Amino acid sequence: MNERELDLQLIQRIQNGEQQAFALLVRKYQTRVANILTRYVRSSGDIPDVSQEVFIKVYKSLPNFRGDSAFYTWLFRITVNTAKNYLTSQSRRPPASDIDAEEADSYDGSGALKDDANPEAILHSQEIKQVILKVIGDLPDELKSAITLRELEGMSYDEIAQIENCPIGTVRSRIFRAREAIDKQLKPLLEN
Repeated sequence: MNERELDLQLIQRIQNGEQQAFALLVRKYQTRVANILTRYVRSSGDIPDVSQEVFIKVYKSLPNFRGDSAFYTWLFRITVNTAKNYLTSQSRRPPASDIDAEEADSYDGSGALKDDANPEAILHSQEIKQVILKVIGDLPDELKSAITLRELEGMSYDEIAQIENCPIGTVRSRIFRAREAIDKQLKPLLEN
């Protein structure tokens, strides 16, 4: 049984009133939701509150979930929209572009990139990570979404095209432009 079928079974149990099934769904996706939110919500202290808001919206909307798309695609859209609404309510401008589900899932929110235990190497890898996160955060929504889905979520170009509702060539172009922007900012750091 694939992930989509498992999610549909879990959702049917929730729609039939099984509260424990919703707790399982939250546990399954809470890290992914938090990872998506880190791309939008700058204050890590606000992420649990926004995550909770996401799952409240999911719970309220589940009776209407028909399964036309994968549950994660639906959850991803709710998460991004909730993050944007949160930023708007905080009088902050939402990012110019969405992150992709793939990118968000691949980002684990942990500290430094894996490297030697050498303090200089750890510091350097942390600098690289900060530059990458800043560049991704500053990208237009469509580039941020594509690169996040690809690099952090590990999704295929086809899956991203379905989520973004655009041709696969557009997805490739967006990912290329996002990588180009990241490379441009990383080049000075990597030359040292």
